[in-house]
Amino acid sequence: MPQVAVPDGVSQMLGVLRSAGVVVGPLDEVLQSTEEARVLGLVRGSRVAHRELLELVRQVRAERRVHSLDLTLPRGQDQEGHFAVRVAPLTEELCVILAEDRTTAVRLEAIRRDFVTNVSHELKTPIGAISLLSEAVVEAADDPDTVRSFAGRMQHESARLTGLVAQIIQLSGVQADDPLLSPRRVDVAEVLAEAVDVCRVDADDRDIALTVVPGESLAVMGDETQLAMAVSNLVRNAVLYSEPGGRVVVSARRRQEEDDSVVEIRVTDNGIGIGQADLKRIFERFYRVDYARSRANGGNGLGLSIVKHIAAAHRGVVDVWSKVGQGSTFTISLPEHSVDASAPASTSAPAFADPEPPPPAPAAATSARRDPADPDSEKELER
Repeated sequence: MPQVAVPDGVSQMLGVLRSAGVVVGPLDEVLQSTEEARVLGLVRGSRVAHRELLELVRQVRAERRVHSLDLTLPRGQDQEGHFAVRVAPLTEELCVILAEDRTTAVRLEAIRRDFVTNVSHELKTPIGAISLLSEAVVEAADDPDTVRSFAGRMQHESARLTGLVAQIIQLSGVQADDPLLSPRRVDVAEVLAEAVDVCRVDADDRDIALTVVPGESLAVMGDETQLAMAVSNLVRNAVLYSEPGGRVVVSARRRQEEDDSVVEIRVTDNGIGIGQADLKRIFERFYRVDYARSRANGGNGLGLSIVKHIAAAHRGVVDVWSKVGQGSTFTISLPEHSVDASAPASTSAPAFADPEPPPPAPAAATSARRDPADPDSEKELER
């Protein structure tokens, strides 16, 4: 049977549409498909890739009328794609599939719902505790010691609530503000100094040695306040997840990446480390590796999500390397701002390198988007 001809103008029509397009023949064969349809996996060779989609085509061919529906189709291993699909008869023998990829929108809506649910839960917990404690204070009005005990707990819950509200405001602020709309030259050394100063008191209270490694002059474009917030969140986490007597090192260096220079800001600790299962989720909102430790210290699981958003807004990334029982290194990588673009970038090792390796860890190394063999991640603390 000769192949059915596709009417003139159909190819041009599919080419200007934002939706993925497929023209299906009378024998369910694919006669034409757009590149997006192939990339999304809607077609495979000369066939429609998904049975649900093919059954919809057959229904339209039989009824000779347009059908629209939302389909959830498998996309790769353990992944799903969400599509708004419209199938229409093109001629007596041909049908056309138009599919709009709604996967990102569905995922964002799910994130929004989860965020609202988590915020509600996180707010209810301290508010409920304060309410119960205030009732207990009233009932124990004749017992000064009990009143003082409940009042102390109320202060703790109030501080936790204040911190949560502050970080929600921070997150909303960085999401609403694009630092590259009106960027300024930011001195990286000043960002590190400001971030460390913010965390100095907490580090001293926990007997954590907090050190900034001096380095070469580096600059990036963006918002200094946001970058200082991101680095201070990393430093605060490093202090929180280190035992008394531990050490946190903050440093920056230049790295050459093909034709571009990248500034790497590193926060390294020799604390408890992060397990592989947690490592994949630590940048999710409200996710906490050690819930009890985080709760006791006023953490709410928003700090790393703020760091990730700020890095992305500055066209950068944040990576993590970790060994359970040995420590972690968080790295924010940002495009370097250079006044003299023709000047060669240094690729020398950072000033904190040391030939002595760290002591062996009781558990295997785990990493996310970072090479665990990178020696600098482990050497910063061995000075």
